[in-house]
Amino acid sequence: MSDLASRECIPCRGDIPPLAGDELAALYADLGGGWELVDDHHLVKTYRFPNFQQALDFTNRIGALAEEVNHHPNICLGWGRVEVELWTHKIDGLAEADFVWAAKADRLEHV
Repeated sequence: MSDLASRECIPCRGDIPPLAGDELAALYADLGGGWELVDDHHLVKTYRFPNFQQALDFTNRIGALAEEVNHHPNICLGWGRVEVELWTHKIDGLAEADFVWAAKADRLEHV
């Protein structure tokens, strides 16, 4: 697993451009874990679970993470799945914090 999850998730103040090029590619490569990079703009991942309750429990854990670090993804909960879509709205693209948050979420999958 990437050391991204060990970093602090620092919210973007909106005064930086979205990640692009080599910097974006490097962070995406470090992330791993089945995340999809969509149009160099946002990250998407669908987590799978054997039932609704485990999917709901995971949703609650990542919701708590979102509140803790003040970085809030779109979350879609369904039977046995949780889809997460993530980007930094203030810059309309990806920042390092998105990759850090995603790595932290991956650590919560099997808690």
